[in-house]
Amino acid sequence: MHLETIDVQHFRNYEHTSIDLSESINVFIGENAQGKTNLLEAIFVLAMAKSHRTPHVKELIQWGQEYAKIEGRVNKKNGIIPLELTISHKGKKAKANHIERKKLSQYVGLCNVVLFAPEDLRLVKDSPSHRRRFIDMEIGQIQPVYMHELSEFQKLLQQRNALLKKLSREAKPSTTMLEILTEQLIELAADIVYRRFRFIRLLREWARPIHQSISNGQEALDIHYVSSVNEVSEGLELSRIKREYEKAFESSQRRELDRGTTLIGPHRDDLQFIVNDKNIQIFGSQGQQRTTALSLKLAEIELIHNEVGEYPILLLDDVLSELDDQRQTHLLSTFKERVQTIVTTTNVGAIDHDMIKHARSFDVHKGQIGLENK
Repeated sequence: MHLETIDVQHFRNYEHTSIDLSESINVFIGENAQGKTNLLEAIFVLAMAKSHRTPHVKELIQWGQEYAKIEGRVNKKNGIIPLELTISHKGKKAKANHIERKKLSQYVGLCNVVLFAPEDLRLVKDSPSHRRRFIDMEIGQIQPVYMHELSEFQKLLQQRNALLKKLSREAKPSTTMLEILTEQLIELAADIVYRRFRFIRLLREWARPIHQSISNGQEALDIHYVSSVNEVSEGLELSRIKREYEKAFESSQRRELDRGTTLIGPHRDDLQFIVNDKNIQIFGSQGQQRTTALSLKLAEIELIHNEVGEYPILLLDDVLSELDDQRQTHLLSTFKERVQTIVTTTNVGAIDHDMIKHARSFDVHKGQIGLENK
């Protein structure tokens, strides 16, 4: 698939801009704070109906405006799909083929994207919340119902935490309502973790050979999903995961009441990366951590292609200058003409690759975009 056009109104620092994109490589060149990342964010939001930079909708709307609108034409093997997302202070309205989709789960997945930004190079050593977000965004693209389950889980978690906080202040708390919320939470938690285990298993299969290639055969990568419940592990049936959660919540109820918060569940899980039998989050070099992050992103692209039958759009936000020549080559050469790639950079000279010379190039300056004269 590829994005033929992108039209942005009142989004961040863009009043209005409309661009025709190449189906191969597009490079947006400009100084910092001119709007390059905002454009990639707009494409990401068009695809995912949420930003990778902020959970606050109002930050996406240009100052002084009532709404932001993003439109795009996605060319897929079954035809062209016009997409439209309008963001206002009241919420979001999504359309596909000019028909409004009442649920975002009916919209997300129509356009698949993989974003690679400098902060993703820190995926391995960053906080667990960063890694959980990575998992959630990617599963949501190939299984849109997952995003609905995750949203419902987060709402229920907030209710349960508020109740636990209230009960923690009571001398003799009644746990009847807590047990009802716990039962509902377990249903969603088990589904979420079951889907995460499947995703990590598939990601591992793609990432291993990619990592071995980038490291010139010197490194073997393994990825583990680490549950906050020790007995919950990969390979368990969904029913078994639910039973283990039931036992874990029962045994942790007293501690949760003391602390006033939910201590176990998918919101406390993590990923672990093992290279040559070493946990590289603790013992790995920066080079190993970066190679692992790159392997994960390349594996994401192959995984999405395998699941949906088409390659996603690759968004590279000023990340190529952060990679050495070998990693740049792996990133840009692996997919060649198969993947539409949209690159931002402050200096195209920092990208040492012949493919960039044949890209469609744009200048970005103060929220204005124009084709670069070559």
